[in-house]
Amino acid sequence: MNVPVMTKGWFNPISVTVLLILVAASAALRALGVVNDYVFILLLLLSVLVAASIRIADQWERAVVLRMGKFCGLKGPGPFMIVPVIDSVSTYIDQRVRVSAFKAEQTLTKDTVPVNVDAVVYWTVWDVEKAALEVQEYQTAIEHIAQTGLRDTIGKHELSDLLQERDKIAEDLQQVLDRNTNPWGITCQTVGIKDIAIPQALAEAMSKEAQAERERRARVILGTAETEIAEKFAQASRQYTDNPVALHLRGMNMLFEGLKEKGSMVIVPSSALETMNLGAMSGLVSLAKGNEK
Repeated sequence: MNVPVMTKGWFNPISVTVLLILVAASAALRALGVVNDYVFILLLLLSVLVAASIRIADQWERAVVLRMGKFCGLKGPGPFMIVPVIDSVSTYIDQRVRVSAFKAEQTLTKDTVPVNVDAVVYWTVWDVEKAALEVQEYQTAIEHIAQTGLRDTIGKHELSDLLQERDKIAEDLQQVLDRNTNPWGITCQTVGIKDIAIPQALAEAMSKEAQAERERRARVILGTAETEIAEKFAQASRQYTDNPVALHLRGMNMLFEGLKEKGSMVIVPSSALETMNLGAMSGLVSLAKGNEK
């Protein structure tokens, strides 16, 4: 949004007070008969000129004074005086940090994807004389340069870069703006990317692509886990092949763990009982459970 150049008239608390005092004094002199009508009129005109010469600039402002159309100097902050008729205050320039919003609509990226980008730029006037004399309506000029620079930056990057590297793109844009505005006595301190909007159809396609990528990773992880389990089983089988006693002990341990659970039922083939001699073991476990009850 364009911010108009600030201008002020000569009406301020000090000038109005001085004007009232001078007018009252002139009226008193006329009432006492000290001055005649012509002198009274001259005193009134003088009072107006004196009051009009008093100006005030706020703490964050600098007043640009022109004398007969030429640059005379900077005044403020606070009250100051100018020469009536000869001098004039063309503008009051605000030196605080200001923010301007700008956007680039339907701008094509490097991979020909239309995007809408909203951004803001924080800038300040560090040289009032240059800002007043070198450029007309510097607020509008900054907004136009920022918008043009944003479009150029978008055209040089692909969509993935815009989405993933906002900070770097904002920094590049800030340097471009600063390079163009420094000759005007203006510094662009920070550029922020507020939002990047892409077409709805493209957003849905990217969402499906991301979902498919997540599923692929999940399947890869599951397959890796199955491979590791198979390797561990293969190592265990090699250990049990040469050591049948260890295999019997493992079987007895598995059966014992199953029988420990209350209310559980384990079906063991008779061949397994005979092979691993588990009949006596299961009987002892059952007897122990009965004693507990």
